Amino acid sequence: MNLKSIMLGAAAAAAAVTGAQAADLPVAPEPVDYVRVCDAFGARFFYIPGTETCLRVGGRVRVDFYFNDFGDKPNNWNRAANGTSTRARGYLYLDARTNTEYGLVRAYTTMIMTRDSAGSSYDLDKAFIQFGNFTFGRAGSQYDFFTGNAYNQVGKNWSDENSWVAAYTAAFGNGVSATISLEDGTYRRVGTGYAGHRYPDLVAALKVDQGWGSAKIMAALHESRLANASSKSKLGYGVGAGVTINLPMLGKKDSISFQAQYADGAVSYAGVTSGAQDVVYNPVTRATRTTKAWSLSGGLLHYWTDNVTSAIDVSYANVDAPFAGTDYSRWSVSGNAQWEPVSGLIFGAELGYASIDYNRGSRLRDKDTISGMLRVQRTF
Repeated sequence: MNLKSIMLGAAAAAAAVTGAQAADLPVAPEPVDYVRVCDAFGARFFYIPGTETCLRVGGRVRVDFYFNDFGDKPNNWNRAANGTSTRARGYLYLDARTNTEYGLVRAYTTMIMTRDSAGSSYDLDKAFIQFGNFTFGRAGSQYDFFTGNAYNQVGKNWSDENSWVAAYTAAFGNGVSATISLEDGTYRRVGTGYAGHRYPDLVAALKVDQGWGSAKIMAALHESRLANASSKSKLGYGVGAGVTINLPMLGKKDSISFQAQYADGAVSYAGVTSGAQDVVYNPVTRATRTTKAWSLSGGLLHYWTDNVTSAIDVSYANVDAPFAGTDYSRWSVSGNAQWEPVSGLIFGAELGYASIDYNRGSRLRDKDTISGMLRVQRTF
């Protein structure tokens, strides 16, 4: 046996021993990026792995059974009308927030899927981005304040509208803030026959939030422009004020709210969304005039116990149409009761009444509406 053969054999033996020893050594596990709780923005947020962004994922399932309008029986209970109807609705909430050197960066989305007796629908209810004091996207109008505590089945007359907004909010301390917002005016049109949209609505609001409750004053400018080339464009507007007062002497979460709104040429800002026209053109006199409307509303929320509540909402609206048009007044009231046996699960029932009275010259018939509903809802 020569020297070369001896050296090759020794190298092979050493490699075999080294491999056997290596196989016996423990292998380090791959690092795991565990989900961390984020407590910077309240409960239920967690860090998206690998980022400093906190995310909250939530949802809601709502199941409703309706006892439809049984007020004016000759008009409402006919062979074509459904005496009862149903609805199942699912919500998905996504809320992503990051603290940065520029302030809070937030992206929020609400998606709603509905299936009811009339069919199915999908709605991108909200989708907005906040960057410091700025808000961009589809959100609640910066004009709106009190939008009710009850289920609102029969409908109330107050401003409650999602819109595309570009808003800036300045905080002055002690709960006082001011907002100026450009909003998509097409969401605010009431009536038909409009020309193309040119200018966004301008909304301004001053709000205070403190331990006693909250208050807000708001104003909006809105372009009303008909397709008829002979008509004149009108600058409509809306103004309003509201206050919510906490009532700890009744219950630790009790509150009462009052609100007043007035609009000229922009009746949506007074909570009028049907049966009217923002602006009207008279071909005989060749004049263009605006419709005026005002509304009063309020609501009371009471906790009988920690898991049994009641709410009552009321509203009144008056519409003054030009050129001997269809003037009318409408008032409505709704009351409900809810039981929450476990957190996030409610069983509720509501009864609502509304009455609309037309002026004497109208060919429309006064109408009463009475409706009821049952609800089961789970929020998670």
